[in-house]
Amino acid sequence: MDTRIDLHAHSTASDGTLSPAQLMAAAADAGLDVVAITDHDTTAGWAAAAEARPPGLTLVRGAELSCRWSGADRPISLHLLAYLFDPAAPDLVATLAEVRSARAVRAERMVALLRADGYDVSWADVLGYAAGGTVGRPHVAQALIAAGLVPSTAAAFAPEWLGRRYRVPKTEIDVFEAVRLIRSAGGVTVFAHPRATRRGRIVPDELIVSLAAAGLFGLEADHTDHTPEERAHVRALADSLDLAVTGSSDFHGTHKTVALGAELTAPAVYERLVAATSGVTTALG
Repeated sequence: MDTRIDLHAHSTASDGTLSPAQLMAAAADAGLDVVAITDHDTTAGWAAAAEARPPGLTLVRGAELSCRWSGADRPISLHLLAYLFDPAAPDLVATLAEVRSARAVRAERMVALLRADGYDVSWADVLGYAAGGTVGRPHVAQALIAAGLVPSTAAAFAPEWLGRRYRVPKTEIDVFEAVRLIRSAGGVTVFAHPRATRRGRIVPDELIVSLAAAGLFGLEADHTDHTPEERAHVRALADSLDLAVTGSSDFHGTHKTVALGAELTAPAVYERLVAATSGVTTALG
């Protein structure tokens, strides 16, 4: 039987709908052999996930970092998946704390804009949906759904709502600084869904060339937001730069329709990833 590896999944520590413990149970039920917990800008779910990990399931501890590239006419947002880094590295701890704090301020501003237009959503409700985790747009979306203003998270992210009209810019880490911080903390970085044009603006290949020179480990090619052509482009670019190619579900529970294990990473790539880290934080399995 092939080893089933999913290296991108979220819990209630950020914007997923399953707790870290529930995520581990769901991964086992989905027949996964390896799963990564990659909540946005936080390691808060690591301990609970490790404690709940069932026998036979390997846990890769990681995070998804909110980053930006300022080399275009307007800065472009992007996400880096970071794996097996030291969660106590001081510079990284300070940077992630700043980003999480800014996320909360941003979400509160979105609520204020909605309320100013007469919509009955409250900051207390949004914090309740976040359940102590990193606050994000999906939690504001939940408040909109509960108020009967939209039918789904996807509808809440439409331009007339949180996609543009009530969206507030967020604080992000310079992408080169993010690669440096994770490398310094003993981990590796993978560019999440780098060619997903359906998500908005994408960076040019020249940036990925520069990131590879700066220590980027890999590119996430197999993702539900990539078309077949976009997957092929990412694979060809990774091959030309000797970068690893991963595949992952980007699971968020009921916030998205994609299932755990919908996209997978090859065992040889996973082994290469583990070997590229310093071993300060190891895969548990």
